[in-house]
Amino acid sequence: MTDDLFASASATPALNPAPAARPTGPVRVALIGYGFAGKTFHAPLIRAAPGMELALVATSQPEVVRADLPGVRTAASFSEVLGDPDIELVVLATPDAVHAEQAMAALGAGKAVVVDKPFTRTLEEARAVADLAGRRGLFLSVFQNRRWDADFLALKREIARGRLGRVVTVESRFDRHRPVVRDRWREAEGAGVWLDLGPHLVDQMVSLFGRPESITCRLEIQRDGGRSPDWAHAVLDYGALQVVLNASMVVAAPEVRFAVHGTTASWLKGGLDVQEDQLKSGMAPGAPGWGVDPRPATWVDGDTGARSAAPGPPGDYPAYYAAVARALRGEGENPVTPEQALTVMEILEAGGASARTGRTVFL
Repeated sequence: MTDDLFASASATPALNPAPAARPTGPVRVALIGYGFAGKTFHAPLIRAAPGMELALVATSQPEVVRADLPGVRTAASFSEVLGDPDIELVVLATPDAVHAEQAMAALGAGKAVVVDKPFTRTLEEARAVADLAGRRGLFLSVFQNRRWDADFLALKREIARGRLGRVVTVESRFDRHRPVVRDRWREAEGAGVWLDLGPHLVDQMVSLFGRPESITCRLEIQRDGGRSPDWAHAVLDYGALQVVLNASMVVAAPEVRFAVHGTTASWLKGGLDVQEDQLKSGMAPGAPGWGVDPRPATWVDGDTGARSAAPGPPGDYPAYYAAVARALRGEGENPVTPEQALTVMEILEAGGASARTGRTVFL
């Protein structure tokens, strides 16, 4: 690659003063990277968000962006984006290895930042980025779209209603059937399913229950030719509440997404949220049928064993960037705060340590 799209912070301008006053009008956004995440998730969701404008895409494939997004400017380098005074928010849809460096460079240039998950490679990097954002008074968030999965929204509603009683066990699985190892950075050595799907699983539990007391985790390579773990199993200990997380790349029947058990009832859910597939198909966010779950959950009464359908609200990925736009205009809260992102990174790192040592790690 001849440009500095994935360059380190050392190749970017020195610190500029943070903005003295909150801008007005639409939030002008630069998207860094137009691979799978940038093209499939970020670009359409940013364009659908009220109060946001996708003004610039930094990419090594400008012809693809021009074909997909007529009228959106392209940049060949990251430093070009940082030097653009019209850009208020930088969205990083780049490989994990450069998240910390690019986030710190963007913050140093006075930009607000959204980072795709995982936040960074290490907790130390995450703390450095969050500390810089705090010192400069700049907005920082991590893209955790699966807080707005239809099934997770339904689970949150069930817990809020109290129909399950006191929740004592949560099993959350994120399984896919991809038995052939692909040549992509998410499956390279040092990456793997714990850093790819684990952030979704962990973040959902952190948003519900906060930080656990400890984690016990196992990571394995199950596929022929695998270079990084493609199976993860973790237990988050919240005392009386026990949370079991599982992610696998070799499951052809993802029949269990959630199994949640409380003192009065259980809540069972199969299948995966449809919004990713809808985005892949080119459906516009918010179109008729958007996010509608074709497989409602099942509610099981603890006393009688009676089962009944428990439909929930549709999924709502567009809500993330809509919330970011409101937060940047002082009209709402950051939908995924740096503090929450740091807790997720702490748990992910502790899970890796648990897998390496074969021991429970206390947080």
